[in-house]
Amino acid sequence: MNTPATTDREILTWELNGIACRELAQQVADDGFIPDIILGIARGGLIPAGAIAYALDCKLMISLNVEFYTGVGETLSEPVMLPSLLESSGLTDQRVLVVDDVADTGKTLKLVNDFCEEQGRVAEVRNAVIYKKPHTITVPDYTWRTTDKWINFPWSAQGPVVAG
Repeated sequence: MNTPATTDREILTWELNGIACRELAQQVADDGFIPDIILGIARGGLIPAGAIAYALDCKLMISLNVEFYTGVGETLSEPVMLPSLLESSGLTDQRVLVVDDVADTGKTLKLVNDFCEEQGRVAEVRNAVIYKKPHTITVPDYTWRTTDKWINFPWSAQGPVVAG
C-alpha cells in the first residue's frame, strides 16, 4: 500500500500509522530480534513505540525526550536530550529497540544510540522508524518507508489547542 502524498508532503493517516507500526513490528519479529525494552523517542516516537510494543508483546517501555525540530523544516543545530528519569542501570544486558517516527538527519537516533551504548553492557540496540530520509547519517535497522518529502503525521498535523 502506498502512502498518500501531495506534491510536496507525505501524509500519514491514523489508519496508515496502524499498518506501518504493525509492518515494522513484523520486520523485527521476522528478523528474530526480541527486544527486552522498547525505547520511544519523545514526542514523535511515542505513538509508534506503543503500537510496536503491543505487536511484539513487549511490556517494558521507556522514553527519552529529545528536542531537534523547532518548526516545519526548522531544527536546532544539534539534537538536545532533555532531562530524563531513565536509570542507566536499567539498560544493562538488555536488548533495546529504539523507535522514532522519522530518521531525517539521523542525528537524534545517533544521540540516543550513543546514550544507550555509553550506559555500558547494553546487550544490543536496534532502531525502527516509520520513515527514513535518503540522507540520514544513521540508517535504521527497520524502516516502513523512505521519502525525501516533509511528512504530516496524524498526531502533529494540527497545531496545539493551547497558546504556546
